[in-house]
Amino acid sequence: MANVQLSNLRKVYPNGHVAVADASIDIADGELLVLVGPSGCGKSTLLRMIAGLESISSGTLRIGDRVVNDVAPKDRDIAMVFQSYALYPHMSVAENLAFGLKLRGHDKAAVAARVQDAAKVLELDALLDRKPGQLSGGQRQRVALGRALVRQPQVFLLDEPLSNLDAKLRAGMRVEIARLHQRLGTTMVYVTHDQIEAMTLGQRIVVLKDGEIQQVDTPMALYERPANLFVATFLGSPAMNVLTGTLLQEDGLRLRLDDGTSFALPDGADLPADAVGKRWHLGVRPEDLHRTDAGDAHFTPVVDVVEPVGSEAFANLRHGAQDLVVRLSPRDLPSPGSTLPLRIDPVRMHFFDVDTGLATRV
Repeated sequence: MANVQLSNLRKVYPNGHVAVADASIDIADGELLVLVGPSGCGKSTLLRMIAGLESISSGTLRIGDRVVNDVAPKDRDIAMVFQSYALYPHMSVAENLAFGLKLRGHDKAAVAARVQDAAKVLELDALLDRKPGQLSGGQRQRVALGRALVRQPQVFLLDEPLSNLDAKLRAGMRVEIARLHQRLGTTMVYVTHDQIEAMTLGQRIVVLKDGEIQQVDTPMALYERPANLFVATFLGSPAMNVLTGTLLQEDGLRLRLDDGTSFALPDGADLPADAVGKRWHLGVRPEDLHRTDAGDAHFTPVVDVVEPVGSEAFANLRHGAQDLVVRLSPRDLPSPGSTLPLRIDPVRMHFFDVDTGLATRV
């Protein structure tokens, strides 16, 4: 096991495109760190730089106590799991697991022992004689994980390993990977575009956009204290509601939206002293809008579409020209076209600067 340290790591392609801009992260020994962001944000490029599959334009990369900028991938003591399973179709599961070790000259007894250990951990014992074509998608992904596991590396690198699986298998494999990490305690760096995977797997998450790190923190800290509007709206399902308007002082605080409608804000908003008179993005999570009586409401949007999903429901609302989503109990749901009086939880409001997108508090 080893820690991984990225110091001002930068990747610039010959055409001048900056894929990764001065990334600095300290990944602790035994940590499961997730890199997340939309397509093209630089997360896979950053992972490939750690693996040695992409050259480093500038900055320093350390694995353990070694600077590995110019060390070949095979000498970095890492193992990588890709989006594609990349299994040899003519080989059995056991042969696939053993292949890399045989190439490195390990003796037969050591190879057999490691294959058996990996098969036991990943519950592949009964499948060792099968070919990849005889396996389900989840089983093939476990073989791909096992092929990395037998290497016993200092660092595991996983590049969107679940994206080829259906939703049910993805959920199951998330649990498998979390269990594997708990059992092994090995440093893991995991890349995904799926914020659910990031939130459920990562001990810490790195959120990237356009090659730049937006925020690094634990899942719930990112959810509850996003540093900017991008992080706030990227993490969370359904996404955070964002209402944009000018803050007014009229018998208390009011937010006048861009379409001219306005509504009262609860006391206790955490805002700078000069906030009144300026335009703001107000962010509120769907679970922080609470159904109430008309007399206690901060505002009363119109119900557009109701989506019951079992243990909860989501009501899609309209307030003037703004769209909103509120999380509700599935019992006593409102009807489309009706109004829904809502109160905002005063300690759960997020204000973001309209020009910079930065949060007023983190």
